[in-house]
Amino acid sequence: MDADPGFPVEQASSVRAYAWTGGRTRSAHRLEIETLVTTSARALEMMGELKDEHQEIAELCRNSKSVAEIGALLRLPLGVVKVLLGDMAVLALIIVHESSSTSPDMELLERVLKGLTNLRAGPVPTA
Repeated sequence: MDADPGFPVEQASSVRAYAWTGGRTRSAHRLEIETLVTTSARALEMMGELKDEHQEIAELCRNSKSVAEIGALLRLPLGVVKVLLGDMAVLALIIVHESSSTSPDMELLERVLKGLTNLRAGPVPTA
């Protein structure tokens, strides 16, 4: 079946991603973009039985990744990623590493701002 030329591929992948979540855009778990998750031993044992999207996340999170990283690497909207991760947490397929800090780390925010400013400025000429 050929793709409809009037329906961009990005839109098709977004529609498919929301189908994975049953149209849900919110997770029962509170997951911030900086929340780290790691694949659990249970997920590794059940890898062949997991849904494709859960397998992909489990493979990706063998080493801890943030919610934002997972979304970027999978090219999925954050709402979809949060729902998938929330579902995986309920099934004990991931370990959610709770943040011990309730206030933002100002040093981290300053580094992020500096990095974004540098990206906007473009490459630095070399001498």
